[in-house]
Amino acid sequence: MAIIHLIEGPVGSGKSTFSLKMMEEMDAIYFSLDDWMASLFKPDRPNTGVMEWYSNRKQRCINQICKVAQQALNSNTNVILELGLINKQAREYFLEAIHMERYNMIVYVLEADRLIRRERVKRRNIEKGDTYSMIVPDDIFEIASNMWESITENEFVGMDVRYVSTNEW
Repeated sequence: MAIIHLIEGPVGSGKSTFSLKMMEEMDAIYFSLDDWMASLFKPDRPNTGVMEWYSNRKQRCINQICKVAQQALNSNTNVILELGLINKQAREYFLEAIHMERYNMIVYVLEADRLIRRERVKRRNIEKGDTYSMIVPDDIFEIASNMWESITENEFVGMDVRYVSTNEW
C-alpha cells in the first residue's frame, strides 16, 4: 500500500530541502504547495494584501493537490506532501479531504529556531536555488511564523509522527 509522507513545519524549517532529499531516496511523487502557487498565481500576486490574496488561493491548490495525490496513491505510488498546513484547523481539513481511512501516512514535523529560519529564508530569497519558489519578504516571514501552530499530540493519534530538528542543516 502506498504511503503519504506529510511534511510540516513553520516557514524556513527546511521542508522543501527535506522533501527533495526524501524524493531522491524513495520512489515517490513530490507535491509542493509553494510550487503550485508560484506556477499558477505568481504573475497575479499583488504588491499589497498578499496574505489575503494567498489564503484565497491556497485552499484551492491544496484541494487539487489532494485529488492528484489520491490518484497516485490509488495507483500504489507514494506521495510526499508539503502543504503548509500551519494550523490545527487546516490539518483537520486535510485529513478529511484526503480520506485518511484509505491510506497509510507518516507525518514529519520539522523544527528549527526562529532566528535560523529567518536567515534561511533571507538566503533563499537571494540565492534562488532549488527550494526557491517566490520571495518571502521579512514582514511575511514574521506573519507566517506567528501563524504556525505546533502540532499537538492528539492531532495525529494512531499515526506515525516523527519530529526532526533542522537547526544543524
